[in-house]
Amino acid sequence: MRQLDGQVNDFMDSLIEESASLESAHVAAVLSPSMSDKEKSKLRHLQPPHGQGKVFVSRRSLLDDLFEVNHFRTIYHMFIALLIIFILSTFVVDFIDEGRLVLDFDLLVFAFGQFPLVVCTWMCMFLSVLLIPYTLFHLWSHTLSVSCSHPKVCNLLFGSAFVIYLTLGLGFLPPYVAVTNSLPPASCFIVIMEQVRLMMKAYSFVRENVPRVLAWSKDKTSSGPVVPQVSQYLYFLFAPTLIYRDNYPRNPVIRWGYVATNLLQVLGCLFYAYYVFVRLCIPQFHSISGQLFDLKAMVLCVFNSMLPGLLISLLGFFILLHCWLNAFAEMLRFADRMFYKDWWNSTSFANYYRTWNVVVHDWLYYYVYRDFLWMTGKRFKPGAMLFVFTVSAVVHEYILAVGFGFFYPVLFCLFMTFGMMFNFILHDRRKGPIWNIIMWASLFLGQGVLICLYSQEWYAQRYCPLKEPTFLDLLKPRSWSCQTFDGGLMEPTH
Repeated sequence: MRQLDGQVNDFMDSLIEESASLESAHVAAVLSPSMSDKEKSKLRHLQPPHGQGKVFVSRRSLLDDLFEVNHFRTIYHMFIALLIIFILSTFVVDFIDEGRLVLDFDLLVFAFGQFPLVVCTWMCMFLSVLLIPYTLFHLWSHTLSVSCSHPKVCNLLFGSAFVIYLTLGLGFLPPYVAVTNSLPPASCFIVIMEQVRLMMKAYSFVRENVPRVLAWSKDKTSSGPVVPQVSQYLYFLFAPTLIYRDNYPRNPVIRWGYVATNLLQVLGCLFYAYYVFVRLCIPQFHSISGQLFDLKAMVLCVFNSMLPGLLISLLGFFILLHCWLNAFAEMLRFADRMFYKDWWNSTSFANYYRTWNVVVHDWLYYYVYRDFLWMTGKRFKPGAMLFVFTVSAVVHEYILAVGFGFFYPVLFCLFMTFGMMFNFILHDRRKGPIWNIIMWASLFLGQGVLICLYSQEWYAQRYCPLKEPTFLDLLKPRSWSCQTFDGGLMEPTH
């Protein structure tokens, strides 16, 4: 069976490579002299700059198509109705308890605190990514084409400078600003997620363009290496993709009404998340505050956290991968809107990981998985998959650790244990509705574990502080021993 599986994998790899080469040959044949320059340019836009990479085409987001069907639009209306119920229940409870309507939204104000510092930090990060990687790449390509007598030394010098910038400049300063200024969670997540996004963008730009310059240095068929323009790099930094191309398929016009609708939905989802925390999360953790960590409390907490956890997950997906990315895609006339696929229909976790976030998956597939296989001679495919899982888990846990202000690797452990196990058990050969039910049940349970454990640790960190913690104290979860914390997510000054 192992030998057969290896032969099938080799056959599929050769089939994919052959089909890709046939597609490239077909496009080359289509670029006939009889075609106009404009038509040729449009077709070339779809071609990756080197090798076989992601091909961008004009297509809409899946939810935009589904919302045109009345049955799916009704589901959207149900979520709006649930938001209205949350708002009314909050008003009623406040009126009964306080005798007045409380409209201060203190949780949102706290979560997005110190926003001017966030904006200044983002501007510094963006300007550094705009100037330093492009300048280094431009100097390296110019040096390689004009005055570099030892190409390997030039490659090592400029490559080291780029790695140092990613590590110390873009890698160290943003979390340093977030930690030293004690940024609240939402503000901190903005800084750290933008840091990760810009690092992935800078790497993609260098990774896609260096092979073109190296190929020119061997052949030197033109007067100079192909160096992208600053405007192309600037467009890429804002474009809703992590794969660099000189050109992307573009829409002819900007629908400003569509942009406004998506931005309003982002704002609405933020208030939705606020009411989910206020009505479903905070009362629960107020009621269990002061209890010692034990198995019974843990099980009850997980099952009570499943519904809010899944709602927060769906809201995060809708905010980032649909509304936010589509708003920027529309403003930039970016035509390829496949930021996600129908992950909700997945019958395997392997398919779920590929379709939940296509933007990040593309980056991991082309720059981590395929490059790992290339460096190992297309051997060790399980090792390549394990490496992708490890990189993804480390980055996700890094974002959560800096955002929350404590190290509690729940997501990392779930990702590297159950995530890996389900990826091999619930693979692509699993078909039928029962496997989709199992996947959704696993998502419910996983979101409950995340919300429960991270919320307990958040309370414990604030109400059981350590005066002089050692390094081991920082690694040990505070919620395991804290007995005196008393709720208070909405009272950060305590």
